[in-house]
Amino acid sequence: MALELQGLRTVIYPVADLAAATLWWSTLLGREPYFDQPFYVGFDVAGYELGLLPEASPADGALTYWGVESVQEAMDAAIAVGAVEHVAASDVGDGIITGSVLNATGNVVGFIRNPHFRLPS
Repeated sequence: MALELQGLRTVIYPVADLAAATLWWSTLLGREPYFDQPFYVGFDVAGYELGLLPEASPADGALTYWGVESVQEAMDAAIAVGAVEHVAASDVGDGIITGSVLNATGNVVGFIRNPHFRLPS
């Protein structure tokens, strides 16, 4: 059974200096983040999430999250075809569930269930 991806939802950049990264993205985008906390900074870019995460590993590179109906089921499907768990599925707040796997070719593949996401009109 094939996994149904709902489309891209989020890109998160791991950062060593959250303040510097926030300033850089704010300047580039011409606006302040909609969410700015010491543990995460989020920008709305045409309805999609651009996040800055100070506690993620820069070695992983940017983390891309695909929208799915069930994060755990998506992770289980990926694991069934050779992936291994990277970060367990968990609620990251406000009902948003994320998790990721490391696929057979060494890439981190993220899955997200965000009940608040709406495609831009």
